Amino acid sequence: MSSAKKAKPSTKSTPIEPPQLIRWRFYLVLFFVFLIFAALVARIGYIQIIEPDNLIKQGDMRSIRAKTLYSARGIISDRNGEPLAVSVPVEAVWADPVTIFKEEGLGDVDRWHALADVLGLDRQEMLDKINLNKSRRFIYLQRQVSPAMANYIRELKLAGIGLKPESRRYYPAGEVSAHLVGVTGIDGHGLEGVERSYDKWLTGEAGKRIIRKDRYGRVVENIALEEREEGKPLTLTIDQRLQAIAYRAVKQAVADYRATSGSAVVLDVKTGAVLAMVNAPSYNPNNRADLQSAKMRNRVITDAFEPGSTVKPFVVLAALENGVADEHTVIDTGNGIMQIGGSRVRDTSKVGKADLTTILKKSSNIGVAKLALDMPLEALLGMYSSVGFGSRSGLNLVGETEGIFPNRRRWSQFEIATLSFGYGLTITPLQLAHAYATLGNLGEYQPVHIIENNEQDFSRQVIDKKYARMVLDMLETVTQPGGTATKAAVPGYRVAAKTGTSRKAIAGGYGDEYFAYTAGVAPASDPRVALVVIVNEPQGDNYYGGSVAGPVFSEIMKGTLQILNIAPDENKFKQE
Repeated sequence: MSSAKKAKPSTKSTPIEPPQLIRWRFYLVLFFVFLIFAALVARIGYIQIIEPDNLIKQGDMRSIRAKTLYSARGIISDRNGEPLAVSVPVEAVWADPVTIFKEEGLGDVDRWHALADVLGLDRQEMLDKINLNKSRRFIYLQRQVSPAMANYIRELKLAGIGLKPESRRYYPAGEVSAHLVGVTGIDGHGLEGVERSYDKWLTGEAGKRIIRKDRYGRVVENIALEEREEGKPLTLTIDQRLQAIAYRAVKQAVADYRATSGSAVVLDVKTGAVLAMVNAPSYNPNNRADLQSAKMRNRVITDAFEPGSTVKPFVVLAALENGVADEHTVIDTGNGIMQIGGSRVRDTSKVGKADLTTILKKSSNIGVAKLALDMPLEALLGMYSSVGFGSRSGLNLVGETEGIFPNRRRWSQFEIATLSFGYGLTITPLQLAHAYATLGNLGEYQPVHIIENNEQDFSRQVIDKKYARMVLDMLETVTQPGGTATKAAVPGYRVAAKTGTSRKAIAGGYGDEYFAYTAGVAPASDPRVALVVIVNEPQGDNYYGGSVAGPVFSEIMKGTLQILNIAPDENKFKQE
């Protein structure tokens, strides 16, 4: 047995020493804690005191909203207060694709199809439009929907679909006054006619309300309010009753003669106010699918034509004022053909030796050509210019043309002759009506207008009253038996009128199409109304102004005189 014994483990545990504080580590940690705290305090101070604007901006972006207060466009009415253009409340349908896909997406297909159906959109195209714009917050689905449709859309309760108040222009007169009143675009601004020319006056200024909302969309603060300024109303000089009469007559004539177009304009002789201005074909301004540029052109002011025989009264006026002729002058027109150089001037009917009244009654080209050749050219051009040819009317309507007023240094004898019976210059129907209104007002020129403005008097005497009265008496015979405008006569009234027929100019000369027109004033004893009717390219063998435009002139003039309650003057003559 070994003397060495195995050592037994001790049952006594070794005492655990408490952890010692390592000071440098403690201070190091404490230093970093205070450093981080100081940095945070510095950052907070920088943000709160030195540069607080950014946080304020971020907060405002999330809570402040600006709500536009839309102003209604001003009403356009005629001289009797009948509305021609009014604004009606509608709503725009818009989508927020981000919200749509954040909420329920396009899962409930039936409700989305119902939305497309009520908006008149293709179902798949509408869904594709939303899918292709997932990151956008605003897209229009449909503009200017009716209140009934808007209520139906609200009932669908589709997430991300909203409604925005708008206004839509409605035109009670429809196609009758479309060319004059014009039309507005989808954004509510004028595109044509009075709507465009007086857009700023009619539009007004939208207001703005600035509010603060909480996270639930509740208004918690009203910050600012900018009052809206409503659009101002506009009263035109036209009479909607006369518009309807004129449009019906012109539209029927265009259909009867298969014409390209027709126009009529009625002026108040005493004031220069436009009482009616119509064109056919027209368009429906309430139907955007019908807005075609060819139909929307106001031909009364945009289309210029060679006036033909309708300018002959002004040639006679120029001759009277320059002493070239008087009421006893007799002109020998020969056998109806006059040779001027290598060209000829012809009369449609032989009149032989004729006085000025017969020259106008029979519409002798040779008679007025001889008058023009006997006077200084400046006298003839000056007369044309003084009654408004070659200058704009001042109506302030977009698209108005001045026409072509000849201005050359050298004139041949034949050019002067053709100028006397309406070739070699172009004018608009409005310019021709204005010239006849000046004649009917015994030579007193009144600027034409469609908006009443009594601030200044721009009238001036451009024709001697005595000669104007003399020519009016001559023109009265044109509507009497034997004249060229017997179909323009109005039973019970004395009418002074002149017809015209001119060939349409084409490249290199004149074509086979014609303008047919009749211009005049009534009642001749004391003219109150001037009227011009033009039919463009009447088809068939009957294309003369007296037979095509004359009956239209008579119908419009008759209705105008009756509606304006103008008493009939003595009518000593009857139609054959």
